[in-house]
Amino acid sequence: MEDLVLWNATIVDARSSTPRERMAIAMRGGKITDVCNVDGSRPPHEAIDIGGAYIVPGLIDAHIHLGDDPAMMGELAVPPAMRGEAPHHRELVYFVLANAARDFLRSGITTIRDVGCYDDNAIILREAIRLGLTEGPTVLSCGRIVSATAPGAVLFKSMYEEADGPWQIRQCVRNQLRRGADYIKVMAGGARSVLRENPEPAQLDRAEMDALVDEAHRLGVRVAAHAEGLGAVRLAVEAGVDTVEHGLSLHRAPELLGQMAEQGIVLVPTLSTFHDVSERIADRFEPNLVEQAKRQKEEAYKTLVAARDSGVVIAMGFDSGPPGADALELVRMVEGGLSAHQALSAGTMGSALALGLTDAGTIEAGRRADLVVLDQNPLADVRVFTRPADLKAVIKAGRVVAGSL
Repeated sequence: MEDLVLWNATIVDARSSTPRERMAIAMRGGKITDVCNVDGSRPPHEAIDIGGAYIVPGLIDAHIHLGDDPAMMGELAVPPAMRGEAPHHRELVYFVLANAARDFLRSGITTIRDVGCYDDNAIILREAIRLGLTEGPTVLSCGRIVSATAPGAVLFKSMYEEADGPWQIRQCVRNQLRRGADYIKVMAGGARSVLRENPEPAQLDRAEMDALVDEAHRLGVRVAAHAEGLGAVRLAVEAGVDTVEHGLSLHRAPELLGQMAEQGIVLVPTLSTFHDVSERIADRFEPNLVEQAKRQKEEAYKTLVAARDSGVVIAMGFDSGPPGADALELVRMVEGGLSAHQALSAGTMGSALALGLTDAGTIEAGRRADLVVLDQNPLADVRVFTRPADLKAVIKAGRVVAGSL
């Protein structure tokens, strides 16, 4: 890979709420090799003077589902078959995902964690990007979501693998790693989008959850727990999962927030998904689920602030669509009470911690050279990430993949 040196940059990352001006960032081999102040210095001939533009770490979406749902993929989705037309081939989804991957990159999303998809689509996309068959962000996949035998599996089919009892659960963890998973996701409780499931209690018992966390951690992978209601959240936190997905009821249990802060368990609040079910795509859901989502949305915003005040690490998880609109989650975090710097930190360092990435999330030597160059200060207006015209360039592994410098 060619060397890249950016000169006269204004760096904004999680380590300081004050932008660092007149900085240079040197990259080689996909990594940042040096970050230094250049005030009063002359740039070397190979450096690119970006005129004080703002540079932030590449955004990391810690909760996304890769698929072909038109409500989530928008114009990227396969058009519905016309009457009289043969059904579309299932394999068309791979072209949808390739286009989605490019849209993620163009919007500054350089890493995504897929938290459940059909037919191992995320693993296939991950490998296509790794092999250079298409451009896209770094992808982490859970394989299939580990679930107790439950009504949700009727709806989500190949997104789930059901297991009951501690030893079946352990086998299920091993199956995901055999499939190629990067981490394990478990349904600690029911899904808010399934009419016949109650999201409040835990779906697994203590022995099952302890077995899952023990098996995953013993084999060196992290655990993400879908947990909405208090029973599910309590089971997940007390078992020692690494991330709590949704976690909207946590404001009701400050002792669990304290435990999360102490143990480094990351909260991925997914505010946007509650807006989806209660507002944006409410017409697709049974009325009782819409009303439930309205209540959950209020709880999710209360938990966002309570988690921040308790010192819990917060990560960005859009759990919505279309690809490339992910930074709307940062806007909602700010609207919910976080500062712009806290929201940006969630979308970078917080998400890196959620994914267990030690080489991403900040701009310093040794980190991935995944960067976004902006014309406007994101601390003055976090909506800058949602305006394509203000994204000057996106750099992935030290190479400009969108825009120009």
